[in-house]
Amino acid sequence: MSPVKMSRMLATRLLFEAQKQPDAEVCGFLSQRDGIPYEIYPVTNVAADPARRFEMDPAGQIAALRNMRDRGEEMLAIYHSHPSAPPEPSVHDLEGLGYPQALYLIISLNIKGVLEMRAWQRDGDAMQERVLTILD
Repeated sequence: MSPVKMSRMLATRLLFEAQKQPDAEVCGFLSQRDGIPYEIYPVTNVAADPARRFEMDPAGQIAALRNMRDRGEEMLAIYHSHPSAPPEPSVHDLEGLGYPQALYLIISLNIKGVLEMRAWQRDGDAMQERVLTILD
């Protein structure tokens, strides 16, 4: 699998989104244009236990996907945060893969003073980590 390359500005915006709600998993979509990560689309987490799970609001998902289409973008990834866990897919994450071809970006707030974001992609029944490169 080829590396995922993302601008520093876009990565910073994703990390900022995660920090907005440090006690809950934030989530949304990352679009692409011409194969390049382009824009983030936050979607409200409606999970019963948002500190440990994420479930995107269905109306928010539809609106985000419609906005992407209207702007000539495509969905590249689903992002979400882990307030108190490493940036690795949890059992709940694996159970809820609604877009099996999508890239999954997980942002961890678990490391003191440092945020960590890692990329994952489904490969059969498992998730494989993708190299994530932040460009200046």
